[in-house]
Amino acid sequence: MGPYFRFRRAVNWINLSTPLGLLIARIGGATLHKGELGLLYAHGYRLSFPIAGAFTVGNVVLTKHPHGYLSGRLLLHESRHASQYAACVGLPMLPLYVVSVLVSVLTCGNPATYNPFERMANLDDGGYERVPPWWRRRPR
Repeated sequence: MGPYFRFRRAVNWINLSTPLGLLIARIGGATLHKGELGLLYAHGYRLSFPIAGAFTVGNVVLTKHPHGYLSGRLLLHESRHASQYAACVGLPMLPLYVVSVLVSVLTCGNPATYNPFERMANLDDGGYERVPPWWRRRPR
């Protein structure tokens, strides 16, 4: 693991986002595994919220899917979210993310397309569709 990932891991421990991610994993019944890019994988998450295939809190990537799901472009997408927690000084990212979801839903009806956190993490890598804003859609 390179110095950047070690630094990000330390920052996300200090800012309490990774401990929160570990708590959520435990509450959700997930099994923890040491992963790539300084991340911890929490497979087998059992709670129904959020509905995403994977989500990140600090350096913990949670998913209901089995081991092997977190790889390739999706893993890079989730790793970028871990960096966003570090940049947002941890827990303040949660309300900022919720506001971003609301703005995106109001803009186009999709929680990710106009969410700056998802856009900076690369929508395509996260498997999100791109939906035009409601004012640019053709009438049916």
